[in-house]
Amino acid sequence: MKHALITGVSGQDGAFLARYLLGKGYRVTGTSRRYPFDRYDNLSQLGIRDQVIRITMDTIDAQSVRQVIAGHAPDEIYNLAGQSSVGKSFEKPEHTFDSIATATRVLLEAVRDLELPVKIFVAGSGDCFGDRSLSPADETTPFDPQSPYADAKVAAFEHVQTFRRTHGLFACTGFLFNHESFLRPPGFVTRKIVRTALDIAHSRCHELVLGNMSIRRDWGWAPEYVDAMWRMLQSGTPEDYIIATGTTIGLADFVETAFTRLGLDWRKYVRTDPRFFRPKDISVLAADPSKAFTRLGWKARHAGTDVAGLMIEAEQAREGIHRTETGTHP
Repeated sequence: MKHALITGVSGQDGAFLARYLLGKGYRVTGTSRRYPFDRYDNLSQLGIRDQVIRITMDTIDAQSVRQVIAGHAPDEIYNLAGQSSVGKSFEKPEHTFDSIATATRVLLEAVRDLELPVKIFVAGSGDCFGDRSLSPADETTPFDPQSPYADAKVAAFEHVQTFRRTHGLFACTGFLFNHESFLRPPGFVTRKIVRTALDIAHSRCHELVLGNMSIRRDWGWAPEYVDAMWRMLQSGTPEDYIIATGTTIGLADFVETAFTRLGLDWRKYVRTDPRFFRPKDISVLAADPSKAFTRLGWKARHAGTDVAGLMIEAEQAREGIHRTETGTHP
């Protein structure tokens, strides 16, 4: 039985990855800095909370990280922890850098010092490549970070490169472009759109307020992306991959799909407010994921407006379950 250690197991990707690996017969240990106070709601939603070994680990504390890795001796480590909001990174740049870049370096140093045959996946981001209005990003595209979040992800990637080349670690970065699901926190724009559209449909509110509506993104379905993470660590050699759908749509397209699924004309309910604009926003995030398909056999099945529809369906199902359990009505 293989043993996987997942940092940030209580997040969207951590929860889906834990479920995926359990399905493959892995023993899964997940870390949280807030254990035992973390409620692990995402694991509970997926029905796997009690199947995951949950432990505490401070990802920027070298001693804490070393003790966990030495004590559990995992075969694979998936480093998914860290501040995950681009918008919040402008408000807390130091925390963002520490939780992503510093934490990655601490993890790699611990594995090197312990001399364990561990394979390591580090979550990168499509934001590393900046605006891709002219051409989609591939693995050879130069970085052009435009936020503290992207800065931190680029630094984490450089740490992976150094430890792989200098110390021979099996470590790789997956550049994950936008990927969504019903486990996204309400603060993320896709979940905000879906949640508010449903509230409008049930007359619980009357408008959706957004920031820059002109942006275009490569939106994928998060449960599919964890399969790509796993495939990267099963490869014979550690390489870096772009994980994306290859399809880019506008935020307005995402909004329209969500509202149309509920029988609503989005133009009657949506307005923009400059307060929700970021100091710097990337106009277009587009990707070429052909390397992942060619070498890993991985390809996204859902993209763009499909994701908006899936999120609406999931939100409706969740609301239906809540009504059944509580006897309440919208």
